[in-house]
Amino acid sequence: MDPLKPARVNLRTPDVMSHVQAQVESHYRSELVETLRAQGGILQAGRTTILLAKQFGFCYGVERAIDLAYAAGKVFSDRRIFLLGEIIHNPDVNAQMTSLGILHLPARPTGDDLAALGADDIVIVPAFGAETATIHAVQALGCQIVDTTCGDVMRVWKRVHQNAAEQVTSIIHGKASHEETRATASRALGPDGSGHYLVVLDIDQAGRVCKFIEDGGNAADFLAAFPGATSPGFDPQVHLLRVGVANQTTMLLGETQAIQNLLRAAISRRDGGSAKNFRYFDTICGATQARQDALFQLLAEFPDMLLVIGGYNSSNTTHLVEIGEKNQPTWFIRNSDCLRSADEILHYDLKTKCEVLGFSWLPTAGALTIGITAGASCPNNLIEDTIRRVLELRGEAVPEAGITTR
Repeated sequence: MDPLKPARVNLRTPDVMSHVQAQVESHYRSELVETLRAQGGILQAGRTTILLAKQFGFCYGVERAIDLAYAAGKVFSDRRIFLLGEIIHNPDVNAQMTSLGILHLPARPTGDDLAALGADDIVIVPAFGAETATIHAVQALGCQIVDTTCGDVMRVWKRVHQNAAEQVTSIIHGKASHEETRATASRALGPDGSGHYLVVLDIDQAGRVCKFIEDGGNAADFLAAFPGATSPGFDPQVHLLRVGVANQTTMLLGETQAIQNLLRAAISRRDGGSAKNFRYFDTICGATQARQDALFQLLAEFPDMLLVIGGYNSSNTTHLVEIGEKNQPTWFIRNSDCLRSADEILHYDLKTKCEVLGFSWLPTAGALTIGITAGASCPNNLIEDTIRRVLELRGEAVPEAGITTR
């Protein structure tokens, strides 16, 4: 064993996890939401009907990340514990991490940030993972790493790593500034750094890539359209010859499929009908897709409005909002504190990328059906708080026998 590398520590022992489970439940559990989930039901309170999506809130990967962070606090209670960025994209959960005494490092720590670390310190890698350069820098300091990276994210890493080994450029459908996409892009370089990647945000950017694949063009103009979204030394005239599509796991499945179809068709036309220079693997997170599918199902019941609860920087939550906005009046909120009154709501506007104040959002008279869903990083207690606040503003209480099945 490398004498400079800390020995692996099993955090998930029965006694530790028993303590962790009790602590996590006290912070995030909701009996009301669990009952609603178990019955797949409707909450009927007087004139108000609450429809809760059948899939919502914490996914397995998020639960595991939180459990490991709490377990680290238990096992390493006598040592400093640092978290790279945010454990997940939810401000309430990250505030709980701080309350546990966990210190925070930037997701992309500088040399000065790293200089503050010592070999006895613990560093938690969040659920989205971290860039390889950051991991290597922390390891070089001798710190104990607690890696909470989601398995679905690591599955994407395996694919882009394979692309690099076979000199295939990874085209990553995602947000270039998102921690997960940056972590994936770093793996797309391969172990020797010779691999290449290009991050595309949407169909429009994919269309620009397809045009260059088929028609060529000015490489400098192309690169200017993708600032911060390409590997070092990326040359579209060379590195778009063989491509493989991957994705940030929380993107819209339909959009990722549309992008891969466009790219496949462009390469096939360029190569005389052959798609041998194109590869694609479905790497959308199953929990992300389940929540999107459940929202479509909820919207088919035609609620009068939709509330989406979650962190404003949460990609999977943002996509739920996008789906909702195409169908019903939709409000994107962090928690119940955003519901200031029946007239005022503090919500996030996807177009302006700002939290703004909305007015006259909640009718107080007549029958009303409200759909509610939440991103994969939103705990159940915040969902319950929102349900209770909506009913309070409508002048109604949660009934003792208010849950029915669908």
